[in-house]
Amino acid sequence: MASPTSWTEENFSCPICLDVFSSPVSTPCGHNFCRTCITKFWDEQAQCKCPVCNELFHNRPDLKVNILVSEMAAQFKTSVRVKEQPCVESGEVPCDVCTGTQLKAVKSCLMCFTSYCQTHLEPHQRVAVLKKHQLVEPLDHLEERMCKKHDRLLELFCRTEQVCVCQFCTEGDHRSHPVVPLKEEYEVKMAQLGNIESEVPQMIQERKQKIKEIKDTIQLSKKDADREIADGLQALTALMRCIEKWQEDFNKTIQEKLKSTEKQAEDLIKELEQEIKDLTNRSSEVKQLSQTEDHLRFLQAFRSLKGPPPTRDWTTVEVRPPSYVGTWRRSLDQLEETLNMEIRKLCDDDDLKRVQQYEVDVTLDPDTAASSLLLSEDRKQVHYGGPGNKLPDNLKRFTSLNCILSRQSFSSGRFYFEVQVKDKSVWCLGVARESINRKANIALTPKNGCWRISFNKDVFVFHDDPVVRVPLRAELQKVGVFVDYEKGLLSFYDVEARVHIYSATGCTFSEPLYPFLYPIDFDGRISSLLIISPVNQTD
Repeated sequence: MASPTSWTEENFSCPICLDVFSSPVSTPCGHNFCRTCITKFWDEQAQCKCPVCNELFHNRPDLKVNILVSEMAAQFKTSVRVKEQPCVESGEVPCDVCTGTQLKAVKSCLMCFTSYCQTHLEPHQRVAVLKKHQLVEPLDHLEERMCKKHDRLLELFCRTEQVCVCQFCTEGDHRSHPVVPLKEEYEVKMAQLGNIESEVPQMIQERKQKIKEIKDTIQLSKKDADREIADGLQALTALMRCIEKWQEDFNKTIQEKLKSTEKQAEDLIKELEQEIKDLTNRSSEVKQLSQTEDHLRFLQAFRSLKGPPPTRDWTTVEVRPPSYVGTWRRSLDQLEETLNMEIRKLCDDDDLKRVQQYEVDVTLDPDTAASSLLLSEDRKQVHYGGPGNKLPDNLKRFTSLNCILSRQSFSSGRFYFEVQVKDKSVWCLGVARESINRKANIALTPKNGCWRISFNKDVFVFHDDPVVRVPLRAELQKVGVFVDYEKGLLSFYDVEARVHIYSATGCTFSEPLYPFLYPIDFDGRISSLLIISPVNQTD
């Protein structure tokens, strides 16, 4: 006979309630029912009969509990409860009491140092003494919660040595140390962990931002590389055209020399051939006369014999091959000079195109303008308006020098802007640091926080200590200013001619920089309008 644990629920189910038997009884026909179910069923019927086989009982049977079925149903219920509990899986705490198949623990007892499944936990929920035990969520390795020295529960925390201790430890090695319950220290550490947890997303975000910056840099580098390749191809094409032109001119020169020599030779050959022809005719006449034996005729014919044809003394005549010595060298020197000019032009043009990519929108700040300066409504133009303007003083305004700064400042990266200086006999422009002294009449040099070039009729200089004279350029109309903050580089360009004017290297930029204009010369003479111009990269 199979054991109850191998049967199904149908073997122990009441035919009326369909649940596992509760106080099972047997009818005279041999069928089993819950006592409550069959009693209620017969109470509602006019006759007593079996709900299963419909056997009719004339007298209501005296029902008694079927002890065998009752015990088997009880065993089945127990086995079902055990089977309904989940078996332990990887990473879960097993029941320490289960034998054979271990079930998942639902609680751990800190007094018994044992983990229990739902079935084996039942005594702790029923027995009064066990109810007093401290139950917690399932914990693995409960032996690690015991003090190895005193075999007592680790329930305190020593803040001096940052270790968990038992009560006996506080009376020994940790007597003078501050100790607190584990829960109190847990709350402190959880608060610290919360701070760390709140910092981590920010750190992650910062690193994501750095990744984006790196990717943007790579993307920009790719664009720069593509532009460099295109510019290089354009420059090489231009140089190839110069070389092809040089090759064409060189070949033409050589061919012309050869052609001239060939023409001279052809003319001399024609002349020689004509003399040969004339001499051949005379030779024929002489030969014919020499064969005449008639004395009379000979003498008469001799008198009419023509004189010798005019001929050249060919002993000094020669055709000299054309000399090509030095032709290649002179032509190559000319090519080198042309290529150098083209390279300088291409480099300057390419350099200007490159820096123009960093164009920024610059507007002038009226709060920084000296009282003698007048601004346009769009804050793009400034000129000297003469003394007498009354403006509110502030920390930003220049009071001793007729200068003005932009609204925008730049403290990293690269930026570029252009200023129109056409038809202006005197002007000054560049960049200035934020802390430049705006109240004193100082020298506007890098030492004092200003990097600038100035033009005054026939003097063009970069103001350093000492000043650096810059070669004059005719009809300078627009000046481009480029700054690479991290490299400490400041460059000036002649935009119309698309050539480089001057670069200051090794500059120390440690503060925000502002575009700087000074529309009046040092003698107080009025200068023309200075205009912040939009960048036209197709120039």
